[in-house]
Amino acid sequence: MKRRKYCIYNQTRECFLSLGVAVADTAFARLKGLIGRFSLKSDEGIWVVPSSGVHTLGVLVPLDLIYLDKEHRVIHLVEHFPTFRIAPLRIQADSVLELAAHSIYSTQTQVGDHLLICVADEIEQYLMAASTQATGTG
Repeated sequence: MKRRKYCIYNQTRECFLSLGVAVADTAFARLKGLIGRFSLKSDEGIWVVPSSGVHTLGVLVPLDLIYLDKEHRVIHLVEHFPTFRIAPLRIQADSVLELAAHSIYSTQTQVGDHLLICVADEIEQYLMAASTQATGTG
């Protein structure tokens, strides 16, 4: 069975961070993470749920880390986190996004931003509703 991919949309900055994030919500998936990956495309990553910290032991590419609370608000950022390290723990974090390096910089994501995390069909519905609201049509 193929795992679903999630879109990560920064509602505060009105931009996408990623279109192909896999969820790591089982003990095995969280343990495996991105271990052994030689590369990571700009639209790939994993969403580690639940998590208050991650590691890059066995990960062969640097990552951007985005710590989120239960409401998917950004509470901590780590840009270009190196390989074979243990990332800081943030007790208030509910989950951590591991994205390609430079994802934070290229989207100007900041602490306090609110992220929408959902499958592609749901993001399309959200964007259509937001567009309708903005134009006042219905």
